[in-house]
Amino acid sequence: MFDILDMLFSLGTSFGFILILVFFLSSAIKVIPEYQRLVVFRLGRLVGAKGPGMVLVIPVIDRVVRVDMRVVTLDVPVQEVITRDNVPIKVNAVVYFRVMDPSYSVVEVENYVLATSLLSQTTLRSVIGSVDLDEVLSSREKINNELQKIIDERTDSWGIKVSAVELKELELPESMKRAMAKQAEAERERRAKIINAEGELQAAQKLSEAALQMETSPITLQLRYLQTMREVSVGEKATTTIFPLPIDLLRPFMDMYFSREKKDG
Repeated sequence: MFDILDMLFSLGTSFGFILILVFFLSSAIKVIPEYQRLVVFRLGRLVGAKGPGMVLVIPVIDRVVRVDMRVVTLDVPVQEVITRDNVPIKVNAVVYFRVMDPSYSVVEVENYVLATSLLSQTTLRSVIGSVDLDEVLSSREKINNELQKIIDERTDSWGIKVSAVELKELELPESMKRAMAKQAEAERERRAKIINAEGELQAAQKLSEAALQMETSPITLQLRYLQTMREVSVGEKATTTIFPLPIDLLRPFMDMYFSREKKDG
């Protein structure tokens, strides 16, 4: 009887030991994917970042924090900003960043995603508020580079690398849109008038050159006259063509007529 109890106790002890061993191994062995790192704290002190692959930790004694190393796409919400020339606008952006040092991202900042988001919002308002509206509309690449540089410098101590910042949308007040439309229309009218004036100037210059050429060669005027008559007769498709007759051709006949009238009178 006692032998059976001893055997059962031994089996129960062995089974319990196996369960404890399995629990210990399951807690001590961590499998870390390629895109993650494991930051280990031992009795509150930083041990370092480990992974990827299989990592051994000490249960109860070690505390671990998983950090994602992939690029994070952060959508900066719409910010209401007043530009340097006192124009209220709404603008939002997108920030691309990733963790370069997992230990710093856990030790130096409580929540690096939230901290980067708030920093991006304040930096966006600061940069847009320091430039004119025309520069915001025409120099987006310059503003993107400036935002990326400032945010990257301030997050460097957190182990964060900001790779790019892009302005997404820019919303203007309706009154400003109408004013810009009027300005663009006036600019187009100005260009049209300038082009028309330049065309008139070039036409006048060419006509002046043609007149000088006709003056040196009178036959040119006659040829041009005949060509014009041909174009009128062909283009209009009319049975009757009216063309001007130089008065010089009729002057001899008029002189003869008036001289005859004087003799008869």
